[in-house]
Amino acid sequence: MSATIAIAGAGLAGRLFAWALAGAGHRVQVFDARPGPEPQFDGHGAAAFTAAGMLSPLAELEKAQAPIASAGWRSLALWPAIVHRMSPGHPVGLQLHGSLLLSQRSDAGAAQRVLDRLQQPGLEAFPKPQPLEPQALAALEPALRRSPGLLAWLLPGEGLIHPLEAMAALQADTPGCAWHWSQPVDRCEAGWLLLDDGRRIDADWVIDCRGLGAKAQLPELRGVRGEVVALDAPGHGLSRSVRLLHPRHRVYLVPRTADQLLIGASEVESEDRSPVSLQSAVELMAAAHSVMPQLAEARITRLDRNLRPAFPDHRPRLHHEPGLLRLNGMYRHGWLLAPALVDQLLKDSGLGALPHTP
Repeated sequence: MSATIAIAGAGLAGRLFAWALAGAGHRVQVFDARPGPEPQFDGHGAAAFTAAGMLSPLAELEKAQAPIASAGWRSLALWPAIVHRMSPGHPVGLQLHGSLLLSQRSDAGAAQRVLDRLQQPGLEAFPKPQPLEPQALAALEPALRRSPGLLAWLLPGEGLIHPLEAMAALQADTPGCAWHWSQPVDRCEAGWLLLDDGRRIDADWVIDCRGLGAKAQLPELRGVRGEVVALDAPGHGLSRSVRLLHPRHRVYLVPRTADQLLIGASEVESEDRSPVSLQSAVELMAAAHSVMPQLAEARITRLDRNLRPAFPDHRPRLHHEPGLLRLNGMYRHGWLLAPALVDQLLKDSGLGALPHTP
């Protein structure tokens, strides 16, 4: 039976809900504060646009708990079916042939402590880190040959998705959905939502995916800053995402295309939306250069920052009652967790499910 759906927020979760529900024949409207579906790279808007798109349930165990990893593995099983269902006109880059964890030999002790964290109880059925000898690392990723002193581990089954392509495809490939831009939502309740201009929108189901836009109704929610450096590095040769266990912070390198790389740091405990500082940019790029010296000639195409919505325990909140669904607080795990959590709420509400790989 077709239902009327009003979705608050056109970030990753909102677009996944809209894509699944419109595809199932429901009448869907989406309301978002931003002026349009494309990223502005101004420190505001959906955190999914700024994210690197790493799908790393194993690596995230360094700080996350086992339920996050379990949900992440469920999402990794869902992403191929979602991408496969997209129309040919909206291709989405997705690879699931593992990621790499790297450390300088001088940081071997810190690396071992991280590896110990990856062996949490309850995850015995999932892949484990595989140590790589220098020759094996060079064979797997020739782009890392120029850093022979690295310690390395392959994290099997992990991968990455191209966030900009996926966000565009989810919005463009949603037939019959009405997208209302520059329409911030002030409040979400069962069966209705209130727009910032005072208009009330009634629906059979309201789905609240506003991220930090829901802070007035979710006072424990806070923003955690993330920063990235986008590089034009023709022929960089990297095919997997790489996490460097830096003494002071975690730095990752993510290949976007054959010529584009993204460098980022996992988190900065701040709600500051101002541009990336010189110190942050230098630290990120120096760490990346230590792993891939050939990046010295890469060109910086963008410095970006955004805030990830997070609760004090860094775990997402799912809420389900008749007429209302809420999903928020995915922190730095949005691309990793969103399919599993959206699928769970769709099933709990009886509204449907995301496509599954047979």
